[in-house]
Amino acid sequence: MKKHVIILLALFVCAQPLFAQLTPSQKMDEFIKQKADGFDNAYEKQDIKTYHTLLSEYLFLLENLAVEEKKQQSYLLSNIYYNLSCIYSLSNNRTSSITYLKKAIDSGWNDYRHIQFDTDLDNIRNEKEFVLLNNKLKTTGDYLYILKKAKVYNLQDNRPLPSFSYQSKEDGNLSALRNDLNLDSIAGQGTDVMKILNLMRWVHNLIPHDGMNGNPEVKNTLSMLEVCKNDNRGLNCRGLAIVLNECYLALGIKSRIVTCMPKDSLKMDQDVHVINSVYSESLNKWIWIDPTFNAYVMNEKGEMLSIEEVRQRLIEDKALILNPDANWNNKTPQTKINYLENYMAKNLYMLECPASSEYNMETVSEGKTYNYIRLLPLDYYEQEPQKEVDKREKSNTVWVTYKTNNPNIFWQ
Repeated sequence: MKKHVIILLALFVCAQPLFAQLTPSQKMDEFIKQKADGFDNAYEKQDIKTYHTLLSEYLFLLENLAVEEKKQQSYLLSNIYYNLSCIYSLSNNRTSSITYLKKAIDSGWNDYRHIQFDTDLDNIRNEKEFVLLNNKLKTTGDYLYILKKAKVYNLQDNRPLPSFSYQSKEDGNLSALRNDLNLDSIAGQGTDVMKILNLMRWVHNLIPHDGMNGNPEVKNTLSMLEVCKNDNRGLNCRGLAIVLNECYLALGIKSRIVTCMPKDSLKMDQDVHVINSVYSESLNKWIWIDPTFNAYVMNEKGEMLSIEEVRQRLIEDKALILNPDANWNNKTPQTKINYLENYMAKNLYMLECPASSEYNMETVSEGKTYNYIRLLPLDYYEQEPQKEVDKREKSNTVWVTYKTNNPNIFWQ
């Protein structure tokens, strides 16, 4: 059992024009397009010589990339090393297997759960060096373990923060959105919970998730839907959450986008996940809504849970039920273990919301100030400064992030 990513690399890069003078980045993209499946074939055949030839080509191209481009390759490089470690383990070359497992971890491989069950590595599992690597990996890659250590907040933290606000459905842009997309019909005539779920499913089915490309520059629903249609493309999780957020606001339903982030003590994990926290008047609470995975979460009684409640239940090992039709792009079903205990446990370490939930809230507008509030557990290694200010001269904008350790303020 290996990490099945190498064969997918060709799907993650855009086609590059064929011309004589390719940039280093374009050369890397061409290599991945043409030879990504070669890594998988070499793995399946346990062909170490061919795998090393491909690895040498990849490393040569990698060396010529800019620093930021190299950083973007860390996920792929770590997987390439990891699969090579598996080949060596299967061929009972324990020394080389451990060597490349260490390279994989040093390059960013951080999937502790996967390694515990990967039968490819059974031949080295009892080696002293493997035990040491595995124990070290637990502190950065066992996401439930890390989350449980992040359970302590400070309920006395009263540092000043911007107030959360929600744009009125009477706003002209939201009214136009409601009418143009016929949102009342899509939401239906049921309870507010049914309306919330109907809109989530509609966005999930309307726009495919595309995590490898950024969102359009103009980030409002009508504009992004037009770009998706014209360019036959999707949006990443943030784009999907923004679209759904505006649809909720247009119907007078309070909603925030919530960026869910890992601890990332190694500063290698560039993955975050963005979902919606939506207020149900009938339930008198916020609830977890994820348009990327068509997902919501319940307790053992079938009661819908908030992001805060899901996080706490993961920490306390309490029952969580994922809706049975949760999926990615109507292709890949989601399970509680993969979605909640692994992926979201990683990304529920710290959380961030825009202070103002409104139409077009993340489109860059000259002279505008964007305020965000971030909830940190007390065991996070970077608590200061309490307010981070990022002045971007090119766009003449200011992005301010306020920090708090008080979940009662964050989830008010």
